[in-house]
Amino acid sequence: MVGSVNAERAARSLEFGMYRDGDNNLDDVQSLTIAQALQTSAKDHSIEFTVEDTTARRGFEPAHVLRTESYSIADGQLSKSVNVDPPHDMSARRDLATFVAHVLDNAEKSNAKETWIDLIDHGGGDGGGLQSDHGDARIMREDDMAGAIADGIAQHAKAHPEDAGRHVDGVVANQCLMATLAFSSALSHAGVKYLAASPETMLAPGVPSGIAHDIAAHTGDARGMAKAVVDSTMNESYDAGLAGTFGPAAAFDVIDLDAGKTAAVAAAVRTLDTSLIAAAKDPGQRAALREDAKGIDGMVRFPEGKALPWRADRPAIALYQTFAQDGRLGQDVRAAALHAANAVADTVLAHRESNDFAPFNDADYSDADGPTVHFPLTHKQIDTWGPQISETDNAFYKSVGAAGVAKVIA
Repeated sequence: MVGSVNAERAARSLEFGMYRDGDNNLDDVQSLTIAQALQTSAKDHSIEFTVEDTTARRGFEPAHVLRTESYSIADGQLSKSVNVDPPHDMSARRDLATFVAHVLDNAEKSNAKETWIDLIDHGGGDGGGLQSDHGDARIMREDDMAGAIADGIAQHAKAHPEDAGRHVDGVVANQCLMATLAFSSALSHAGVKYLAASPETMLAPGVPSGIAHDIAAHTGDARGMAKAVVDSTMNESYDAGLAGTFGPAAAFDVIDLDAGKTAAVAAAVRTLDTSLIAAAKDPGQRAALREDAKGIDGMVRFPEGKALPWRADRPAIALYQTFAQDGRLGQDVRAAALHAANAVADTVLAHRESNDFAPFNDADYSDADGPTVHFPLTHKQIDTWGPQISETDNAFYKSVGAAGVAKVIA
C-alpha cells in the first residue's frame, strides 16, 4: 500500500499542502482529492504534495477508526514514512498553523518556487470553515483560518531563519462560499498572494487536485495561472451514476490578494458604507437601496437551500454596480458605489460562472462574478448563524462600518 520516493528530494516548482478534514459527512466523497493528487504527481514531477488527512475511512487503519494520517506524495507515490496519530482537531487554529509550518519546512527542503495550501472541508463564507464533528472549535472563524496561516509562516521562520522569507503564495478553499471580501482581506494581511474559491456552495469532492499542475506550470504568470485553475475547476465533471454527471462549482474565482489592492477595496467599501448610512436617513433613498439590494440574489440559490443562512451574501461587484446605476440615489452614493465596484473587480484575476447550473435546478449565477459581501436586508439576516458562528465577527466587516449599514438598512 505504501510506496517509496527517492531519498534525495528534487527541486520542485510547487509544494502543495492538502489539509483535509474528513471528520464529518464528507469523509468518503472528498477523499477523491487524495487519489487525484497521486495521479497529478505521477504526471508532473515538479509537484510535491504534503498531506494531512483526518479520516475514518478504511486505509492505514480499519474503517470507522478516526485518526490523522500525515505523509507526502511525489512522483506518483506516497512517502515511505506515514504518521498515524490520534485525530487532530482540524478546526483548531493551532493545528492548521502546525500544518502550514510543516508544509513550508518541506518547501524549503525541496527548494520549491511556490507554496500553496488547499483547505478541504465544509465552508460557511464569513462564518468560517473547516467544520469538524469532534474537538473544541467545531468550525474555525474566517480570521482564525487566515491567522493560522500567518502563525504557521512565523513558526517556520523562527525554526528556519535561513528561509524566513518563504510565505504561503496561495490558498485553495475547497469549501463552500469562501470567495468573500472578508476572507480575501484576512488572507492578504497574512501575506497570501492568491485565493482560489467559489462564492457559492460546492459539490464534493470539489476543486480537483489537478489544479496543482496549473499552478506549477504558470509560476510567475499570475493571470495564466488563474485562468488555468478556473478552467480546470469549471471543466471538471464527476460521475454521479444514474444521476448523471455534475461539476464542482456554479462559479469560481482566483482573487489577487495584493496588499495595495486589498487596502483599496477596504477604503472604497468604507467610503461607500459611510455614504449609505447618510443616504438611508432619507426614506426614499433607503427604500431605493433596499430595492436594489433585494434585486441581487444572495448565494445558495437552489430551492433545497432555502433554510441555509447565506441569503445576505451578495456578489459585491453586482451589488455595487446596481447602486451606481440607480438615478434615485445621490451622486455621492453612486460615485462611491462605482469606485467600490471597480476596486473589487480589480482583484479578480479569473472568473467563470454558470447561468443554468443543472445540479442546482438551473439556478442563474451570471452575476456571481468575484467575491461576495455580507449585506443583510432584515434583522434576521444580519447574523443568521449566531451565537456560536458569526458572519459579522471578522476584521473586514468591522473595519468598513458594515454594522452601521445593517442598522439603517435592515
